[in-house]
Amino acid sequence: MRLAFYGRVSTEDQQDPESSRAWQLHRSQQLIEPHGGILVAEYFDCGHSRSLPWQRRPAASRLLEALQDPDRGFAGVVIGEPQRAFYGNQFSLTFPIFTHFGVQLWVPEVGGPVDPGSEAHDLVMTLFGGMSKGERTRIKTRVRAAMSAQTATEGRFLGGRPPYGYRLVDAGPHPHPSKAAVGARLHRLEPDPATAEVVARIFELFLAGHGYYAIAEQLTAEAIPSPAGYDRARNPHRPGRAWAKSAVRAILRNPRYTGYQVWGRQRRDEVLLNVNDVAAGHISRMRWNDADRWIWSTKPTHQPLVDQATYQAAQARIATRSPHSPRTPRATPRPYLLRGRLHCALCQRRLQGQWIRGEAYYRCRYPAEYATASGFQHPKSVYLREVDLVSRLDDWLAELFSPANLDRTCQTLATASRSDPTSHQRRAAKQVLVDCQRRLDRYRAALEAGTDPAIVQQWIAEVTATRTAAEVQLRDSHTAPEGLTPEQVRGLLEQTGGLVDALDRSDPALHAQLYEELGIDGVYDPNSRTVHVQAELGRRIGRVGGGT
Repeated sequence: MRLAFYGRVSTEDQQDPESSRAWQLHRSQQLIEPHGGILVAEYFDCGHSRSLPWQRRPAASRLLEALQDPDRGFAGVVIGEPQRAFYGNQFSLTFPIFTHFGVQLWVPEVGGPVDPGSEAHDLVMTLFGGMSKGERTRIKTRVRAAMSAQTATEGRFLGGRPPYGYRLVDAGPHPHPSKAAVGARLHRLEPDPATAEVVARIFELFLAGHGYYAIAEQLTAEAIPSPAGYDRARNPHRPGRAWAKSAVRAILRNPRYTGYQVWGRQRRDEVLLNVNDVAAGHISRMRWNDADRWIWSTKPTHQPLVDQATYQAAQARIATRSPHSPRTPRATPRPYLLRGRLHCALCQRRLQGQWIRGEAYYRCRYPAEYATASGFQHPKSVYLREVDLVSRLDDWLAELFSPANLDRTCQTLATASRSDPTSHQRRAAKQVLVDCQRRLDRYRAALEAGTDPAIVQQWIAEVTATRTAAEVQLRDSHTAPEGLTPEQVRGLLEQTGGLVDALDRSDPALHAQLYEELGIDGVYDPNSRTVHVQAELGRRIGRVGGGT
């Protein structure tokens, strides 16, 4: 009996992905081996929350697609622990797919395959889904309550990077004996001699009547490094060329410059991805809490950079500059067919989506303070109308798949799939591994230079989790199916009724999915108002016709 294995691990609580995968795999093998079962395929999600529905987990979604293939190569799926696979009502939404395609679902808690006609089996699996949801909710409640108490009663620094103007210093061994035994230490904030005076000066300039941009421009002109420029090791994703208005405002809004420890300024909300499709699950959104919900320490915990009167005066002035009518969140996300697929030819940054007068646009805003610092000529805002590009893009794709060019296109797709159907995935995973090794080398150098070991340990843990996910992706890429023949490619296209018809009748989500599977990428040059578009047709060759 040939079966596939599915497992999942989340690294949010510092789990070891390899160890978790090993014990889930071992438990699955213990279940199926007495029945003559062998594992012939593996689907393992690393770093994805259990709250995500199966369709939004990479490995789980591939497994659901494999169920539809009569030549999948396995007759059942075994799961090491149901709480890791199913959350809430996910079992009732997923198991009918297994039943429809005649694929068994093996679970240790029922001693074998789940019986679709058994009320007891359905009750047990539903119970485990509820337990999984309750466990996650209970952990979140306990962690938040503990962090709130530690802030209010102890004034403890709870981790993360120190605010600009401060640095971390040792504050003694960790109060938890087991953590102290492995060398964990507490930390506290101490003014940074190089940046503390800059923070005090920002408050002084702001209360003197200067605006965010004026302050940013003045600091940049005086060659004072911005927060991202001052600490490049932890800000490689930011330009760091100059002070931004947002950085000035963030400093003015931070209450920890008064010497008190403050927690709970932001919260993580889970909102429905689509209110018309509850089964699509939730997405996380970080939102600011009102000031009256912040948790303050009962007494000062570190040396202040500004006094309470100065901070409150700055907040009063900020309030007069801020809008008083917050934007109402949209019920459903707006569709952008080319989300994340367009870049600006001038600054090489990714274009952002914006809805203007009922139409989708893509924009590139280059902050004026960056242009001032670098002397770079870039319009303040660059806009590209989606409909102008999509109509021409669809015409180009239709030409590729027209009867006159179909044979050549099918041959190109087939050649790409036979040469290496997962080359893009493998190259990306290898590049991530190289970047991770480079970052680890840099962190070791920082440790030797005297950087706080606890901070370096946190950096190393983040890089290790990223490297593990890339190793799993690289391993999965070596189990990809063989390439297609030109006849198979043509058959897939014929099954969908042809590319042109598919584009005409597809909804925005499927339209965007088709662009993704064809590997569409574009670079927009605002000077010539042209977009250079390319399609890496071999990127997702195994599903060339599935997106429609």
